[in-house]
Amino acid sequence: MDALRASDPSRIGGHRLLGRLGAGGMGVVYLGRADSGALAAIKVILPEYAEDGDFRARFRREVEAARRVDSPWAVAVTDADTGGERPWLATEFVAGPALSEAVARGGPLPARSVRVLGRLLSRALASVHAAGLVHRDVKPGNVLLTTDGPRLIDFGIARAVDATSLTATDLVVGTPGFLSPEQATGGGTAAGPASDVFSLGCLLAYAATGRPPFGSGAAEALLYRTVHDEPDLDGIDDPELRSLLGELLAKEPAARPDAARLDEPIVEDAPDGSIDWLPEDVVRLIAVRSTAMLALPDIDATVADEPTTAAAAPAPGRRGLLLAGAGVVVAAGGGAFAVRGRLGGSHDPGAAGADGPAWTIGVQADLSGPRSADGRAQERGVRLAVERFNSRGNKPFTLRVKALDDQGEASRAVRVAERFARDRDVLAVIGPTGDPATDAVLGAYDEAMLPVITVSSLLLAYTARSQKSFFQAAPFDAALSVPIIRRLLLRPDVERLGVLLDRTGGQAAYQVGYATQMNAGVLTTGTAYPRVVPAGTRDFAPVVADMLAHASDAFFYAGDAAGAARMARALAATSFKGPRMAMHTAMNAAFLEDGGDAAESWEFTAPCIAATAPEAKKFAAMHRRRFGSAPARWAAEAYDAAGLVIAALTALVAPTATATTATAGPTPRAGEARRPTRAALVARIAASTYEGVSRTYAFDEDHRLKGSDAYLYTVRNGGYHYLGRAPRTEA
Repeated sequence: MDALRASDPSRIGGHRLLGRLGAGGMGVVYLGRADSGALAAIKVILPEYAEDGDFRARFRREVEAARRVDSPWAVAVTDADTGGERPWLATEFVAGPALSEAVARGGPLPARSVRVLGRLLSRALASVHAAGLVHRDVKPGNVLLTTDGPRLIDFGIARAVDATSLTATDLVVGTPGFLSPEQATGGGTAAGPASDVFSLGCLLAYAATGRPPFGSGAAEALLYRTVHDEPDLDGIDDPELRSLLGELLAKEPAARPDAARLDEPIVEDAPDGSIDWLPEDVVRLIAVRSTAMLALPDIDATVADEPTTAAAAPAPGRRGLLLAGAGVVVAAGGGAFAVRGRLGGSHDPGAAGADGPAWTIGVQADLSGPRSADGRAQERGVRLAVERFNSRGNKPFTLRVKALDDQGEASRAVRVAERFARDRDVLAVIGPTGDPATDAVLGAYDEAMLPVITVSSLLLAYTARSQKSFFQAAPFDAALSVPIIRRLLLRPDVERLGVLLDRTGGQAAYQVGYATQMNAGVLTTGTAYPRVVPAGTRDFAPVVADMLAHASDAFFYAGDAAGAARMARALAATSFKGPRMAMHTAMNAAFLEDGGDAAESWEFTAPCIAATAPEAKKFAAMHRRRFGSAPARWAAEAYDAAGLVIAALTALVAPTATATTATAGPTPRAGEARRPTRAALVARIAASTYEGVSRTYAFDEDHRLKGSDAYLYTVRNGGYHYLGRAPRTEA
């Protein structure tokens, strides 16, 4: 929750506003407290939309729709004013994580948990449909997990089954990846109750596997796969659950069961007020969120009408559950303490002495998992930057490095992030190494307002809704399509680029493959011929033959190293001699070994610089002196990220820095630097321009790196050789 701004009202209706829960393009959602003491989430429409008659009509319809739903598993409307100058809607406030966050942090739910979740949400949908409504946006982000069960929220695009739509007839309404085939092809007017049932199936498949059943990536691709492809249910071994999902995800609406009938095939249930059907880590997460709301900071307590005695026993129900949750939190604290030694941490010794106070830069990295080589390279880069800073004379503070190994696993990554967040001396974190870990930890870092800077997690978007403290200090994968296209299509002998997207490569491959296909004709006069192959495809020869038959005179492969090697061998078996390239995630030893002679002359466009680059010469020499070897990929970028943090810290503690950048606490001794707040460091990094070894670092308003500097590599004589910078693109 963010603090209220000076322009925010102090009261709405009969509610005292306590803070901001979120803001979008059309309104602001506040946390409010009614005169009765009850908390409410209050959506207030922005003035420019309040003046729009059509928008006001849609908002009035939202309120009317939500009021008609009567279910313990759907958030209830408590008050509203749709006719005032600033229309608003108040709903019951429930403190708990979204299902999307719980799965991102803890991984897929067990089959029993998914069945119970399905039964309770089907009851919510049955109430929605009994009220003559269609929700139209059933997805993991619209299900909150609370101390007494799930809640379906957000009726913002719900409509009556027989209502005339106020949206354009060709507009797809809902969230791609979690909507039905009829929504994907027929627009908002095609959605009926059966569409919500299909979306529930998508949601439950996500809960059971940790991934959307029709993949990720561009909206157009999701819509196509929803209509034409079978859902990805790999990993669901429970026959009852798999059968249920098969019914819910039937392509034809008439083949799906009604929500009200799902009580019969789903035998699992949970008594009201129980969440023991959820895994322990999810229960712990719910308890943390719930107990935090028992004592909101800087908010006057609501005065009860009648005093109570200390000996009075608490009434059963939600309050008792919250206190039980508090016990879980205490246990969680002890558990986190107990696993500290198992997280693989290492800490530089050092104390605040003649060089002022000692503060810490954390490194969250995969040090022993599938990307351990990248993680260890990044740890070395950070250590080198810190040691170089500590060698200066008359520095205002000393720095230490604390490295923790998350092994690239989402659940372990969350524990690492929470440990860093609790450590007051940690002012910034470099990492994580890969996208799954990054996706899992952003919520924890954001809550602590602890700046986290990744140089090798490159997705365009992550699950967490708010990412105020997250900085992506490398071009995201889709941005690399620009240098890829320029390298392959701006040649006199190339007119059509064959793009092979291998689903084995996951979301990263989809983003760069799709962007390359889409931008080929925008950035050049050439064209693209795309092909998509299912995950696990082993024989690429027929695909290559088809791409050559369609006049592809250059090739780009988006996928993993094993697939790139198969692609290389298939292409080598033909007479093709033109340029070919694979995405940087395939640029490892496995591609060279599996590809053999067929790997020769393949090229890569990567966001990391080589040790042999002229601009990295001094850094490489320092690395060799310190570690006895040339820096591996990503070491220079981590060195730069640490340098960016150091520069921001130095600026904050300079004599010109204002007192507001410091935390409360004892007054520093004369000449001693005062500790900046984490929030102040976030703001300083966001406003920085830093010249590093690899690139110039500056960030846009979303904390993404401006520009898309990239570097070219090729395979020569069985090894990777650096070719230089790719043609620069505008920031």
